[in-house]
Amino acid sequence: MSAAPNPPEKMMFQLALRRRGISDLTVLRTMEEIPREMFVEPADRDNAYRDSALGIACGQTISQPFVVAYMTEQLRLQKPHRVLEIGTGSGYQAAILSRLCRDVLTVERYRTLADTARTRLKKLGCDNVEVMLGDGFDLVTVTGTFDRVIVTAAMEQIPEALMDRLEPGGILIAPVGPHHGTQTLIRVIRTDTGFERKELVDVRFVPALPGIAREL
Repeated sequence: MSAAPNPPEKMMFQLALRRRGISDLTVLRTMEEIPREMFVEPADRDNAYRDSALGIACGQTISQPFVVAYMTEQLRLQKPHRVLEIGTGSGYQAAILSRLCRDVLTVERYRTLADTARTRLKKLGCDNVEVMLGDGFDLVTVTGTFDRVIVTAAMEQIPEALMDRLEPGGILIAPVGPHHGTQTLIRVIRTDTGFERKELVDVRFVPALPGIAREL
């Protein structure tokens, strides 16, 4: 097993995020505190703090640190917020969110990923995160609305049902575009008169697929 990253690697990790424009000190501090090496495959632990996506189980990925930090910053989180995440993956994004808000519900379609993430998050003491095996396109078993929604897989369009989960003034961040190509991060804010959309940056995510996976 590879050793945990040494302090210089963590220092460069923080510097890289700042150089790329991440300025929210709370987000930067949280990114430093959460041990990213816990969320990658054992063979990738030496690369955990490089600014690149890495493969995980079930053909999925853990997003590059800059994208995690950027999406988190764009959510404008506050401590009282309740957050919905579509696409648990390794659980890394949920761990970051857990330090910045009141509650996180994260939904994953792969049982293997959901179970592994739940174990990791419990080990880290992220007691305000609930990991649910479910379909991010069909949240019939999810009750209530959320102050923030974050989607961590590519959607060809944002379902109205998902936007309807937003509280007034709520923010949704999602990568929107073709499944096999470049997507654009979209920020949606629910206003008194409807929804305001803004295009942010281009990204590449694995596809968001409907249903609960039959395998894995």
